[in-house]
Amino acid sequence: MPVRAIRTTSTAQNGVGAFILQCKRLDFHYCDKWGSSKGMNTFLRSPLIASFAKAHPQITIHISPRPNTHPIVRGSYINGREKVICVRNLEKEQILQKVELLRNANGEKVKRVKGGKVVGSLNGSVRGVWDPFHGGNKDILGDRVVSN
Repeated sequence: MPVRAIRTTSTAQNGVGAFILQCKRLDFHYCDKWGSSKGMNTFLRSPLIASFAKAHPQITIHISPRPNTHPIVRGSYINGREKVICVRNLEKEQILQKVELLRNANGEKVKRVKGGKVVGSLNGSVRGVWDPFHGGNKDILGDRVVSN
């Protein structure tokens, strides 16, 4: 009786086993006639879009004209959300930065970090709250310092 190996499949744990890019589709919408689409038209005719598509084959790229509207780039993500960035009057290098921003995003809403403190602690300071008048008595005119 031959021994057979058990076939195992890996579970998707983003970043642990294999990284899964969150952006699945990029839509480029532009107008041929409007001046605000000038940068988008040069971006689409330049080799930047081809090199971006070749570097990221897992992202589907759709290019479609939309007459009489400002140019936009829309990113669709695997969680079902979309992010839209208006790229009117931007140069082709700036549009590439916006495309990379959409590629690196995860599709979640931008959340505000609550709390004014950068570092939070359950325990207060051992020394107490710092005050500029610690360390001795100071003359109001500031010409001499008297220590205790």
